[in-house]
Amino acid sequence: MSAASLRIIREEPQGFGDCRIILPFVHGPPAPVAVRFELAGDEQAPLLILAGGISADAHVIASDTLPHPGWWEAQAGPLGRFRRLAIDWVGADGSLDRPIHPADQARALLLMMDNLGLDRAAAFIGASYGAMVGMHLAALAPERCGALLAISAAHRSHPFVSAQRALQRQAVELGERLGDPRAGVALARKIAMTAYRTPVEFADRFDEPRLSGERVTCGAEPYLDAQGTRHSGRVSAAAYRRLSESIDLHAIEPERITVPALFAAALDDCLIPHADIAELAERAPRGRFAALPTRFGHDSFLKEQALIAALLSDFLTTLEHRHD
Repeated sequence: MSAASLRIIREEPQGFGDCRIILPFVHGPPAPVAVRFELAGDEQAPLLILAGGISADAHVIASDTLPHPGWWEAQAGPLGRFRRLAIDWVGADGSLDRPIHPADQARALLLMMDNLGLDRAAAFIGASYGAMVGMHLAALAPERCGALLAISAAHRSHPFVSAQRALQRQAVELGERLGDPRAGVALARKIAMTAYRTPVEFADRFDEPRLSGERVTCGAEPYLDAQGTRHSGRVSAAAYRRLSESIDLHAIEPERITVPALFAAALDDCLIPHADIAELAERAPRGRFAALPTRFGHDSFLKEQALIAALLSDFLTTLEHRHD
């Protein structure tokens, strides 16, 4: 990439701003995109790239400049000791209505590192979609990624789960055809929430269905309605559709991931079978596998505070010892 391919269009104090890049896409021609980034922490500390699910943004944990809590605040553990780079996902603002591959996100991060003068990250820590992006970045530029922690992601999308996501996208498209895209996004999110969590949690939390007047309602409906309403207020139809597609486009040969890598699986994850993650860890040349006992399924990386904090702490302690 030439210097003209990437330039800051707005940078706020202490490394929080927007960057416009010409991004080479896996599917289709290069295109200009604006990427929101946050770079925080001690400049002398090792650099971590942090990434979450398709709903996550660049603000991962609180910093001196941005003291409000980030999306991973409760699980932050020792992350504050490191320099941290994160981005808003390409396509998350809904302005890009085209196929987006997880490798496109990885290239956006590499371009961001170029622009910010960051030669190498000590590690990439990703969960869900972010873990998929981390796999592609580690494969594209292993010399720039010292290690990988991938939580709740396999090397490919399972066909059964891809079918569920296809139904979510059909709900979004139905809402658009009916002139109510927010309703479509809300319904898609409700469907998604039934797979993000587990039958065990739903059985513990919600009552059995009951007749209310002339209609049968289930105990989880108010919860699902609230989740759908909240999500549809901040995610556009285009963003939901394209980032959902991006998950299904994810596929990588584990043998390409040559950096030291820890692949962590939630044992009751309804989205990512832990056997697939175990296979990924076995096939990656320097892969290790960790099983996470949890009742929260795929959302364990957000809901399990102590468990994820301990996983992060152990991974980072090993990383620091490796660099001593």
